[in-house]
Amino acid sequence: MKPAIISIDGPAGTGKSTVSRLVALTLELPHLDTGAYYRAATLGGLRRAVDLHDAEAMANLVATTSFDQVGDRMYLDGDDVTEAVRLPDVTNTVSIVAAHPEVRRALVAEQRHWVESREGRAVVEGRDIGSIVFPDAGLKIYLDASAEVRAMRRAGETGQDVSRVLQEQERRDKIDSTRTASPLAIPSDAVVIDTTDLTVDEVVARIVELAGQPSPE
Repeated sequence: MKPAIISIDGPAGTGKSTVSRLVALTLELPHLDTGAYYRAATLGGLRRAVDLHDAEAMANLVATTSFDQVGDRMYLDGDDVTEAVRLPDVTNTVSIVAAHPEVRRALVAEQRHWVESREGRAVVEGRDIGSIVFPDAGLKIYLDASAEVRAMRRAGETGQDVSRVLQEQERRDKIDSTRTASPLAIPSDAVVIDTTDLTVDEVVARIVELAGQPSPE
């Protein structure tokens, strides 16, 4: 029997989103991208000219905003913001918003409710899924890769200069791993997969195997 919840954590550029979607598709489970919630909250703050460093103001914004994911689409107050939350102004500031404990508590509650509404079964990706959001997940995966490869992958997606992406990546990694609330960390019972020299299909096959399902042909 496959695990009810599979958590997939890791920093940016490890293939987390692509892998998570394909694992969910293969195992016929719903897929939740928790990072999109923090991106949506950041976008909301930018649109309303809220000081992203103001924890109370951002917590109030989140409390008065609706978030939802339907398929691979992210909605903010009913508005499809799937593409907007991936723009550079959001990417470069989302770690500020994600560091606020009040914001994290509110969005974690949203994410847990999302999974509960889907019979408690899902592939959930993020940075604190196996450690905080679903510490009892049946299978915990932590994806990693070398900093250079991660930067090259992200630059390929965004069209930005690799050196600039690497610099921004280092800044974000530091914020994510040192923040007080739910820092990026490897759960003690997680399976660590280094994706540096692996294809997406190889990573997916490994996770599907760990989930107790036959690997795709």
